[in-house]
Amino acid sequence: MIPLSRGPVPATADAVVIGGGINGLAVAYELAGRGLKNIVVLESRYIGSGSTGRCGGGIRAQWTTKENIRLAQESVAMYENMSAELGYQVFFRQGGYLMITENEKDLPALRDAVALQNSCGVPTEFLPPSDCRKIVPDLDVSRLVGATFCPKDGTAYPFAVVWGYARACHRRGVRIFIRTTVKEMLAQDGRMRGVVTDRGVIHAPVVVNSAGPWARHLAAQVGVSLPNRQERHEIMVSESLKPFLDPMVISITNGIYFSQSLRGEIVGGIGDPHEPHWTDPAEFDTRSQLVFAVRFARALTALYPRAAQVRMMRQWAGMYDVTPDHRPILGGVPGLEGYHHICGFSGHGFMLGPVTGRRMAEHILTGRPDEIITSLSLDRFERGDLQADAFVVG
Repeated sequence: MIPLSRGPVPATADAVVIGGGINGLAVAYELAGRGLKNIVVLESRYIGSGSTGRCGGGIRAQWTTKENIRLAQESVAMYENMSAELGYQVFFRQGGYLMITENEKDLPALRDAVALQNSCGVPTEFLPPSDCRKIVPDLDVSRLVGATFCPKDGTAYPFAVVWGYARACHRRGVRIFIRTTVKEMLAQDGRMRGVVTDRGVIHAPVVVNSAGPWARHLAAQVGVSLPNRQERHEIMVSESLKPFLDPMVISITNGIYFSQSLRGEIVGGIGDPHEPHWTDPAEFDTRSQLVFAVRFARALTALYPRAAQVRMMRQWAGMYDVTPDHRPILGGVPGLEGYHHICGFSGHGFMLGPVTGRRMAEHILTGRPDEIITSLSLDRFERGDLQADAFVVG
């Protein structure tokens, strides 16, 4: 059971963290571990109810930008030790990621990505299509032209991760309030003053906005303009099968990804360029769509024909918090002391959350610059310093 705080919210706190997903809980855990007292986490529904609990649980270091590679590399290392660190089984297993393409024009980018990842210490290798069947024997490779594989990539169970962080936060004195909605962020004279919730006001000098799809709306209340938009993405799950698939398979051609869970289910999704984009929370729509089920089933059976014999059991939708360059937005903003945001992961917050929380906690408490946080700051959009990662898939 997760120990949760009951009763009214406190009148004061040293820091308020908005969002009970992996980013909010990770930064709260790290802040407490560095000695900050009186930390409050606010979640409008239940732990992991936003993007974290709706993701596919993938963790990979295969990216095309140095920032994402380094963040993911550090996150993989943290996931390797996370069950022991949190004292809770998070079911992390390293079956690797097999990234495939059907387009000849992608091959130079794949080889460049392998070279960049290798230079960062990531053991990715380029594979011809025939070698893909050594990793996934029943994969239809007739249309493939190449692939990359990293054996250290893997998956974890998203709810176990946030439950583990929540319990570890509690041991460090963090108070977590669920079913508590932030109605207003308070700022005055260039400083954060706290938040107004539906259970009372909390006065605090530090507020961390890690509200995922709702981060943009909250930031606007204190004059911070985030360029994020929201997209619906869906996942489908099959009946349970005997173990047959070790890696996550992911296509940079059509965006399909699938893996097998420890319960034996095929878990996967596929992006749809025709999904609408939203910025107003009132418009968010996470209803399941038949068009997704058909699109995913067709793409899955085209790559893995034996899946045609499998019954698909259920599907769900979540929101991607997407930035113009598909990289997260981290740090604070000039002229508003005590405000910090961790958002815009564009569908990859679960894999990057642990290390982001660690780096952000250090930055918040010491004020020391962090080169990755600096490179992912909000003002990069004003400077035009945008570098999109080519391996954003989903």
